[in-house]
Amino acid sequence: MGRPGMKRIAVIGAGSWGLALALQAARTGAAVHLWARDPTARLANGAMPRLSAHPLPDSINVTDDLTVDADMTLVAVPMQHLAIVLARLDTASPLVLCCKGVRPDSLHFPLDILADVKPGHAGAVLSGPNFAHEIAAGLPAAAVIAAKEDGLARHLADGLGTSTFRLYDSTDVIGVQLGGAAKNVIAIAAGATIGAGLGENARAALVTRGLAEISRLAESLGGKAATMSGLAGMGDLLLTCTGTSSRNFRVGHALGEGMSPHDAEKAAGGVAEGVATSQALTTLAARQQVSVPVMEAVANVVTGRIALKDATEQLLTRPPGPEMKTTGFLN
Repeated sequence: MGRPGMKRIAVIGAGSWGLALALQAARTGAAVHLWARDPTARLANGAMPRLSAHPLPDSINVTDDLTVDADMTLVAVPMQHLAIVLARLDTASPLVLCCKGVRPDSLHFPLDILADVKPGHAGAVLSGPNFAHEIAAGLPAAAVIAAKEDGLARHLADGLGTSTFRLYDSTDVIGVQLGGAAKNVIAIAAGATIGAGLGENARAALVTRGLAEISRLAESLGGKAATMSGLAGMGDLLLTCTGTSSRNFRVGHALGEGMSPHDAEKAAGGVAEGVATSQALTTLAARQQVSVPVMEAVANVVTGRIALKDATEQLLTRPPGPEMKTTGFLN
């Protein structure tokens, strides 16, 4: 793949996010191995269907081969398919998992799944406030790569980053993974707030309280609450709770307008990760004995256990208390 000595980056998955990452990888000067279920699904302009406005350069080789010889491999498949794809993937390169979420059955994050499927394989996670179509267009953006191994995240960030895609490194894999998963749940609540006509003040308050919940849960799991003030926390949360390109926000908005959970998800254009994630995170929070009322409200509404109006009333009638704990973090 590519000239001798040329940097090689593989991207597994040709959805919108995988295609955007492949285009970003090509900007680094790398030869790119892009795995797609149907590599022949090319449009007349050389683009793939999920990002039809962005033709792929010649440095991106689209293939259905999961045997990969690369310096790093970005795995950008949906969370529900991650274990299956990892089991089929044959590579010795470090894996950067680019999906966000929690498996409802095992409560595992992406790196937990990697550890189950490929024990001992070097892995990292990529997260941040990134809409695929903007990354594909080369617009300025930033994200964070987190890995437990000292120096691995920085090495991977240096290999994928450019001046318009700034990559920071972290060793807080728990906080980064939780932030990427939980923001979709809070985005549903934020969308519902706007869809129901409750106003911008209400959305700002709800997002802030949602951030407090994520921080509490991160700390209980061994992560760092400070990570929630960074790109994988507040950054991703801000984008997803305000950007109309967010499917989770659109689902919430439709719920706020009075649609049923089923119709809201259908109107938003497909599966919204926050629906399943809300169930997983409330279960995880209960196990950790952490209070997450906003996440619980979302979980109850999207499953039809409670009406949005009643969930809103429950949140508004909760007794207020000190905003900050003595540690300085949101209470």
